[in-house]
Amino acid sequence: MWLLNAAIFFVLFAFALNNQDSVTLHLFFGASWQAPLVLVILVALVIGVFLGVAVMLPLWLRARRSRRAGASSSVLHSTAFEGDTTLLPPEPIDRRHGL
Repeated sequence: MWLLNAAIFFVLFAFALNNQDSVTLHLFFGASWQAPLVLVILVALVIGVFLGVAVMLPLWLRARRSRRAGASSSVLHSTAFEGDTTLLPPEPIDRRHGL
């Protein structure tokens, strides 16, 4: 595993060394930012990860809350059909879609 991590590190390090040229980002209202290309890409990646986590966080919390509520209610309320498997298909469904 450490060999894979080292290979990824060296590939990213070589990418950073090859992209040290300065680029200028022209922002709103005439503002501009000049920085190395690798730094601009890194900032865009961090912003994208942050936005992705911010969008998914409410869904994760809602799912976690429903799992906890489902687990506590299933412990408290048992049904008479716990061992009944008559509604299950006789064999697993093949989901390979012809591949």
